[in-house]
Amino acid sequence: MTLLVIGALVFAGCTPTTEPTSSPTASVSQPSATPTPTATSAVLVPDGTAADNLPLFTEVMNAVAATDASVQGRAYIDALVTAGFPKDAMEVTQDLTTVGNAADSIQFSVRWAGECLVGQVGPSVAVPTALVLPLTPTGTCLVGQTRAIDW
Repeated sequence: MTLLVIGALVFAGCTPTTEPTSSPTASVSQPSATPTPTATSAVLVPDGTAADNLPLFTEVMNAVAATDASVQGRAYIDALVTAGFPKDAMEVTQDLTTVGNAADSIQFSVRWAGECLVGQVGPSVAVPTALVLPLTPTGTCLVGQTRAIDW
């Protein structure tokens, strides 16, 4: 469902629009070849739920995913901290496999109000994905080995 919504939003954002004019020749605006930066519309809701903060988490994730650092876990953590999420509530998986190859995907998360904001990006992920998920029974958001956030 989330992927369908994201796909619909991406498709809608790329659709040319027709501007109404009073002249007999209507002009059609074409999408630009390079995306234009937009102001942040989502805000951190400190007393809100994970669902309340999912829009900002998603916006930050998408902004980083559109850069050259798109498969670097630290870039997501740093951007989420800049957006106001607490670093001590975050987890991130390794950028590299055990043999030194780039990971097919990375995951990162923020524990928030008893739930988890979880993002996943990488070459094996069709589009960056962000979800609200429950905490694991051990109180973490990600399953398996994560890397230390020690910077």
